[in-house]
Amino acid sequence: MPSRTVNSFHDFYTEPNTMKTALAFISALFLACPIATAHDQKPDSAKSPGLKVLVYSNTGYYRHPDIPKINRWLVLLGHESGFDVDVTEHWKDLQPEVLAGYDVLVLNNANELDLVLPEEQRKAVEQWFTKSKKGIVGLHAALVRQTKWEWLNQLGGCDFNSDSDFSKAKITVDEAAKNHPTVKGQPAEFWYEADWTNHDRSVTGMPGFRVLMRVDETTYEPVRDYFKTRDGKPMGKDHPIAWTNEPNSGGRFFYTEFGHDVRSLSTQFARQHIREGIKWAANKPPVSAKGEK
Repeated sequence: MPSRTVNSFHDFYTEPNTMKTALAFISALFLACPIATAHDQKPDSAKSPGLKVLVYSNTGYYRHPDIPKINRWLVLLGHESGFDVDVTEHWKDLQPEVLAGYDVLVLNNANELDLVLPEEQRKAVEQWFTKSKKGIVGLHAALVRQTKWEWLNQLGGCDFNSDSDFSKAKITVDEAAKNHPTVKGQPAEFWYEADWTNHDRSVTGMPGFRVLMRVDETTYEPVRDYFKTRDGKPMGKDHPIAWTNEPNSGGRFFYTEFGHDVRSLSTQFARQHIREGIKWAANKPPVSAKGEK
């Protein structure tokens, strides 16, 4: 594994990061920066032996300020759920020999990746996903400005148009997906607070895609002021916010609009939603964490 010396937090943010330095930074967060999240429980006794997750969070476009906090949240989620989570922002950690050790790649708001991932590493991800039947999970901005990586754009099904402010809105679970582990147990309709993304098209009805949840745009303002003067458009009655894709070429893809910041993740449902999304992408059986019903 490539490594380098980091002399300060400034180095961490301004120089390329290997998995080793990213994990060192997260360890520092554990000790110095307690954050109010939903991770207040002891590790679950029901483990997922062998499940390995790699989180990639470098960005070519807008960098969400909560990316480090969400990386920490994902590490804690893995700890309580019994799977290993590593974090990186270095393209060298997406080489074939490194990817081979993982079941799932989580893109934590990792946008416009053609600017930060060399073509060789993008091809490595494609081969790892399709030939090895692996999984990719996209959080929030993972589908922002990915049109120049055509493969990922097609895998996700859409790209970014605009978004809302942090808003409370009514969510509906797709009737056909009510028993999917990422939403199982949720009522058919419920209210949730998050930043809602308007995509350039709906994935409803696309081959291989399965919509899990939609947001009701009549219950909040779907386009924030910044985008109203920048061709921002709401999606209308069909606004998916979470879905899966199982392409014929192999592999599993799960996307959710949750994850703009930790506020949208600090609930028991968010922990279920992301945890089971990761496990579904890895093609592992679902697991229930302590304290969840």
